[in-house]
Order: sequence, then C-alpha cells, then structure tokens
Amino acid sequence: MKKLVSIVALSAALISCQQTPTSKSDFKTGYIDTSVLLEKYEKFKDENEKFKVKSEELGRPLEAKGRQLQAEKDAFQRNAQANGQAWAQQKYGELQQREQQILQERDQVLAQIQTEGGKLQDTLIKQVKKYIREFGKKQKFDYIFTTSEDAPSVIYAKDSYNLTDKLLKELNDQYKATNEKK
Repeated sequence: MKKLVSIVALSAALISCQQTPTSKSDFKTGYIDTSVLLEKYEKFKDENEKFKVKSEELGRPLEAKGRQLQAEKDAFQRNAQANGQAWAQQKYGELQQREQQILQERDQVLAQIQTEGGKLQDTLIKQVKKYIREFGKKQKFDYIFTTSEDAPSVIYAKDSYNLTDKLLKELNDQYKATNEKK
C-alpha cells in the first residue's frame, strides 16, 4: 500500500513538473536586428548628422593651424639656404615645436569628440532599450532578443519573429511626431 501511495505521489509530482505556467500557444517571442535599427532609425541618423557637424566645427581651427604650419614649412624650405644654417636650425626647431602643439591639440579634440560621441550613443541606446521594454510589455511578449552582424545572439529565427521593421516604424513615427511638435 505504501508503495502504491508513493508511486501515485511521484506520478503526480512528475505531471505537475511538466506543466508550464503558460502554454506554448500563449508564449510570445521575437527578435530585433540592432544593426538595421541603428542604420534606419531617423533619430540616430539625425543625431549622427548633428554630431558630425559639431565634430567638423571642433576640427576647423586645427585644420587652419595645420595649413598655416604647412605654409610656414614650405616658406622655410625655400628660405633655408638663403638665411644660413643657424637661422634654419632655429626656425626648424620652432616649426617642430608648433607641430607638436598642434598634434597635442588634435589628440585632445579627438578625445573630446570620442567622449561626447560615446555619451550620445549611450543615451540613444538607453532610450531605444526603454522603448523596446515598453513595446514588449504593451504587446505582451515573453522575450525579445537582439541580433546584429557584429554580435548575434540569435543565429536563426523564422522571419515572422523579426520585430525590427514594426519597432522601427513605431520609433520613427514617434520621433517624427515629437519633431513636428517642436
């Protein structure tokens, strides 16, 4: 009798373990291709364009200094023999020192551009992730995965699970609506 009760209890336990809280028909999953999202999201495009313009503006003074230095180097080469070796050595040292200063300024500007670009990208990615979470909750998804050319976490999925175009349309519509209000 004890064996029979044990077998029934074990069978009940096994059956209850096989049942999941949601059935397969209720399970909802999808994935988003982040490469496509970053490439086609209008806000990313606009912000990248603004950042590109800002980067060019930051680089203009350096370009002007570089052109001026190059003109001075050219003049130095033309006048070196006429003004003597002592003058040439002194002028060459000055030109090298200015070139080093310009290179240091360039490195600082590049570091600033890189830092600001990273912050901008992080901000945009956080906004998109938040939107994806809200989208997932609203659409009652159990999971939303991401994939891209660089770091695929989904190697294969049916095209019907690809949410990229739907999400991209919603993001772009929301962004356009926000811009129209401004």
